[in-house]
Amino acid sequence: MGSKRRRVVPGSIFVRRTWVAASVMKLFFIAASASAQTAPVAPAAPAAPVQTNPSGEQSAAGAGGAVTLNSVEVTANRRREPAREVPMKVDSLSADALQKAGATKLSDYIATEPGVGFNSAGGPGQATISMRGVTAGKDVGPTVGVYVDDVPLGSNTVSGGGASLAFDMALLDLNHIELLFGPQGTLYGAGAMGGLLKYVTNQPDTESFSGNVGTTMSSTWHGGFNNTVNAVINLPIKTDVAALRIAAFNTHDAGYVDAVGAAGGSRINKNDTTGLRASLLVTPTSKLTFRLTATVQNINASGQNYVNYDMNGQPVYGRLTRQLDQAEPYHQSNQFFTANAEYDFGWARLNAISAYQSLRTVSNADFTSFYVPILAAGGVNASTVGARSDVNTNKVTQEFRLTSPGNRTIEWVAGAYYDHERSSQQQVYNATLVGGFTPPPLENLGYSTTYQEIAGYGDITYNVTSRVALTAGVRIAHNSQDYRQNTSGLLVPMPLSSPGESSDTSKTYMFTASYKLTPTSNVYARAASGYRPGGPNSMAVSAVTGTLVSGSPTFKPDTLWNYELGYKADLFDKRLSVALSAYDIEWRNIQQYGAIDGVGQLVNAGNARIKGLELSGAVRATSALSFNASMAAIRAYLTDGSAEVGSRTGDLLPNTPKFAASIGATYRFQLAGNPASASISERFVGERHSSFSGSTGTPDFVLPSYAVTDLQLGVDLRYASLSFFVRNLFNRNGLLSANTNFVPLGGSALVSVIQPRTIGMQVSVPF
Repeated sequence: MGSKRRRVVPGSIFVRRTWVAASVMKLFFIAASASAQTAPVAPAAPAAPVQTNPSGEQSAAGAGGAVTLNSVEVTANRRREPAREVPMKVDSLSADALQKAGATKLSDYIATEPGVGFNSAGGPGQATISMRGVTAGKDVGPTVGVYVDDVPLGSNTVSGGGASLAFDMALLDLNHIELLFGPQGTLYGAGAMGGLLKYVTNQPDTESFSGNVGTTMSSTWHGGFNNTVNAVINLPIKTDVAALRIAAFNTHDAGYVDAVGAAGGSRINKNDTTGLRASLLVTPTSKLTFRLTATVQNINASGQNYVNYDMNGQPVYGRLTRQLDQAEPYHQSNQFFTANAEYDFGWARLNAISAYQSLRTVSNADFTSFYVPILAAGGVNASTVGARSDVNTNKVTQEFRLTSPGNRTIEWVAGAYYDHERSSQQQVYNATLVGGFTPPPLENLGYSTTYQEIAGYGDITYNVTSRVALTAGVRIAHNSQDYRQNTSGLLVPMPLSSPGESSDTSKTYMFTASYKLTPTSNVYARAASGYRPGGPNSMAVSAVTGTLVSGSPTFKPDTLWNYELGYKADLFDKRLSVALSAYDIEWRNIQQYGAIDGVGQLVNAGNARIKGLELSGAVRATSALSFNASMAAIRAYLTDGSAEVGSRTGDLLPNTPKFAASIGATYRFQLAGNPASASISERFVGERHSSFSGSTGTPDFVLPSYAVTDLQLGVDLRYASLSFFVRNLFNRNGLLSANTNFVPLGGSALVSVIQPRTIGMQVSVPF
């Protein structure tokens, strides 16, 4: 039966098998008067001026400093170097600036990043990230890699929710966030075909005792009182030898979505996130360094930020109201432990990086409004129908990496990587009958996968002259997977226990050429490939015939090539900074959710072409006034459609606006001898599609464009810094994403909405 193993699409199999199934620019600027108070606070826009101080921590540029996007040090190529010298688009977001702007979650961090897509699944820790339009809407596997320092997080498999559970790290003693655009396969491996998001944390300091305590308080329109408390302490154990750094936080989001129905109530999407990280740095000798880190983060939410919309784009029950007959709480626990040993041989630096991650997500979904009528048509008198999903991943990674010294004629990076994951997903569909009786599960779906990968990689750079540099890179990886699906329940025609397996070998490449026009400007050309692993399909049973659905036992890898030209410069004594890139992406054998005989399948269907232009700039008009802006224009479309998916040639790729932009201004001044600043930023997101135009299983919902205005005012006092912020000043109703899985069954679209106007303040006290 190997040729008949197929995977069932989570969340859609129940109905498809039941015998009763029915066939975000407007610019607004406020100048602060000289009598106001605050300190230089960089705007949260991606062009915010950020510099790296000698300790490696980033801070906003001072009142007399230069404005630059490109002198920020990043680790994109596994070594510290100015962003201007990296031959690809790289953005760096200062954690300090994000915190002062009131950002508390991943959707806030990347909100001002044109070219970055965010498909929310209802709340923190449940989302899919995309870059440069590399997404099919509901992605089978991740297209953007997520790292914390040098450690990859999240599963590569469908069973582990790899695409839909992007790690939502709170600003827990972060230094900055790096965004790498385009394929990063040679250095970062599978699942980074669209780009990479890297959380970079602060390291322990062996020289001085220090710390910080802070709080953020805010109030949301149609919501409640939100608050965050955090603390960081750095404890030197022995100067130049050892130090311990501990950070802890708690964030409470009071929610802003109400519900009507049997489980109705106010602010049903309130949630709490808590976290703790401890990092120990030990340097026994000048050449040997150990860093041990433990991180624990928990998210507990009472519900999701979905709102019911009809397919004409109108809210069914009100702008921020959901219909709910069963509560939808969810919990996510993320624990990861890392050990990084580094030794400097002189001719190269060796890093041995070991990591273990445990991720568990438990979520609930209410299906009452559309499943109860279907059951009633078959004579089953149910009062509620819902599902519980339990996703678990345990992941071990090991990497050995050698990095040559910089500023040499020949520079190189070489390494080996090992990944072993065990993931499982259990979905249980239950009904409660009128009268309160609860029968056995209507359907019980169990998935488990073991994923193992081994890879070798290397990059080499030849600095032909002081101006010309050529780089080539390659990564060869082999993965193998074992899979099993167990299916049972009252509405399952044939209980199944189905094994499956797959393996594939991939090669990814990267070639760059850069030319330094002046000491502070350069141009580059880049060609890079990306890769996403395939996997096993399992058995599926037709709801029509009750027999096994035929098809391939596996779905294949999908691949892409990204061709890019770019220009980066700091001009006029670094008072103007600009970064420009143009790219052309060819994506083949796209992994998608399809359908055969009415049953969900994983298929390779269709090809796509993505053409884009990205521009970022920052300018200091005067010693007090600076501006920043960024934009992305993307044309992402299918060159080949697929009947299995319901797509047509020429369809636009989902969740990708043709145009997105952000713009901001900052005014710096003094008040009573204290440095201060006021800033305003505007972000615009163009119209998007939730799916393909011909899809019947997930009908296309048009997400309208929206614009959001944010304000910020800050002051640095002698012993503390204060920041006052307004997010979504004009209370725009922006729609992030839409889930239309249940529209064909008579349900409405479940639309994730942005947070309404939020006014607050942030206080930070260093010591």
